[in-house]
Amino acid sequence: MLALAVVLVALQQPAPPASALPPQAGDTSPFRRLALPAPNLMREGSGRPGPRYWQQRADYTIRAALDTATHTIAGTATIRYANNSPDTLGYLWLQLDQNIYRADSRGAAVNPTDARFSGRGFEGGYTIAYVRAVRGGRSGGQAGKTPLATTLNGTMMRVNLDRPLGPGEVASLELGYSFEVPEHGSDRMGRERYPGGWLYEVAQWYPRVAVYDDVRGWNTEQYLGQGEFYLEYGDFDVAITVPRSFVVAATGTLANPLDVLTATQRARLVQAAKSDTTVPIIAKTEVGQPFTRPAGASPTLTWRFTARNVRDVAWAAAASFIWDASGYGGALIQSFYPPEANADWARSTEYARHSIKHYSEKWFRYPYPSAINVAGPVGGMEYPMIVFCSSRSGQRGLFGVTTHELGHQWFPMIVGSNERLYAWMDEGFNSFTNIYSGLAFYHDTIPTGRGAGAQWAKFAATGLDEPPILAADRVAPRLLGQVEYNKPATGLYLLRHHILDDTTRFDAAFREYIRRWAYKHPTPADFFRTMDDALGEDLSWFWRGWFYRTDVVDQAVDSVRTRTDTSGTTAFVFLSSPGGLPMPVDLRLTFANGTTENKRLPVEIWFLGNHAIYDRKVTADLVKVEIDPEQDFPDVRRGNNVWVKQ
Repeated sequence: MLALAVVLVALQQPAPPASALPPQAGDTSPFRRLALPAPNLMREGSGRPGPRYWQQRADYTIRAALDTATHTIAGTATIRYANNSPDTLGYLWLQLDQNIYRADSRGAAVNPTDARFSGRGFEGGYTIAYVRAVRGGRSGGQAGKTPLATTLNGTMMRVNLDRPLGPGEVASLELGYSFEVPEHGSDRMGRERYPGGWLYEVAQWYPRVAVYDDVRGWNTEQYLGQGEFYLEYGDFDVAITVPRSFVVAATGTLANPLDVLTATQRARLVQAAKSDTTVPIIAKTEVGQPFTRPAGASPTLTWRFTARNVRDVAWAAAASFIWDASGYGGALIQSFYPPEANADWARSTEYARHSIKHYSEKWFRYPYPSAINVAGPVGGMEYPMIVFCSSRSGQRGLFGVTTHELGHQWFPMIVGSNERLYAWMDEGFNSFTNIYSGLAFYHDTIPTGRGAGAQWAKFAATGLDEPPILAADRVAPRLLGQVEYNKPATGLYLLRHHILDDTTRFDAAFREYIRRWAYKHPTPADFFRTMDDALGEDLSWFWRGWFYRTDVVDQAVDSVRTRTDTSGTTAFVFLSSPGGLPMPVDLRLTFANGTTENKRLPVEIWFLGNHAIYDRKVTADLVKVEIDPEQDFPDVRRGNNVWVKQ
């Protein structure tokens, strides 16, 4: 009863005036929990897809023809769109990326004419002949086709359905379209004239359904050039009609080799698929010769390709391709390049095979039947099973662009993140895995570019850094490589080798992320949660400081003091972390007798603030203390890392 009385008396006391209350402060510690969207049955707190995770699907049947006189592609596409969401949809949004080349496009306004992601003065865009709903006929009758109303919004087009599309239902659309292929298609596609004729690298070449997901509904960001793509998975049946003299390389499996290849080429492909060395399919001495094309009177040939469970299709075509190939794990590794390409392109298939093999063995097995590298005007761009790399690249540059673009088969082709909003989730992750591909191929031991902490520290010290979480189109073009490629790659290398100091544990967690989100649409929260879950760590401090902010690492030895009593001599090392990003502390202690000792202090020493004390018993005078003597961490100010006894 006494306790109750005390409580009642306390409740009856008047509240203290506001001026007498202690000041209220939020948690501003770098160790506060990272604020992420609340977990739910679609995306769990562990980072796994939840039991109610859903994802839309889009299957395509495309019939297109290339007119080399006008550089025009004209075609039809049938899209079978499956609504797996719990929502009823009244319309679909389609991506019309070629509309970036309209004179009044937002991309044209954002990018200077001579910029990498511009059209270099080219004016084009889609011509949409029709959009209609297709419904199956009854009793053997013809399918019904209903014209659909559309609304154009730059590089997006809304298609109003003739009837609502409920959960679990499927809609089929049929479109007729055409466009002129630009010479410089924002360095993602285009064409170039070589002595042997025009070479085409074709992408963003059919209207593509935008992603409707549980996070944002319709994703309708405009295509401005620098930001890349976000697409649904599906099956493709593609037929491409080109001049008879042309050879075509494309996403997927060639479905009609008897129609478009000679018996010799088919036999060589069978040999290449079983070989771990490069086999010529069309040798340099054979390029452009009539016998490399099947006999026939028709001036054109139609190449048909099928692809399963991919998010896009791209292709290349030319009359002057050298073509070689080898095999790995059931996949046909191929290269197509003109005779005028850098001579090092003769090693392209070797580079490509190494890349597919390395990533398969280290992270996640390559699931597709083909991997193709094409030389042409595009500097470096990736699509499912096919990449475009500059015909001018050579030596380590050619290896680097090849292993980078093929690394994209894992991010974002297998792990289907939203590149336009989160470029770091494909460019950064891929650049991270590229580090190890390069080290393995050249038998190097440490990275000298991406991944090197000292190199990143030099850039961070300039103050030009920006958070990788920014959408690609919001990053200054001159900083894109540092912010969306280098910084995430260096951060993951730092985490793997120096923060965790446990590559086995990191690798298991990173593989778990790939496994969980293969052929799905992860967000940053799904990645952070999966890594924390699989590592058994709360890395909020690292994710926030490295990916959401531009905090820097700056660790210091402020002073050293000693105290002697009956128990002996104790040295007190006073440390500080004036930079905003805490890190574990690697100390090297040097004693007067010449001995040294290395000590790792965990990041938790900074839990209570940016000052900490390390104390230990010593039997000899401590004459030098150095933080991070191997320069593993990206410390922006190394002048305060060393204390020397005076």
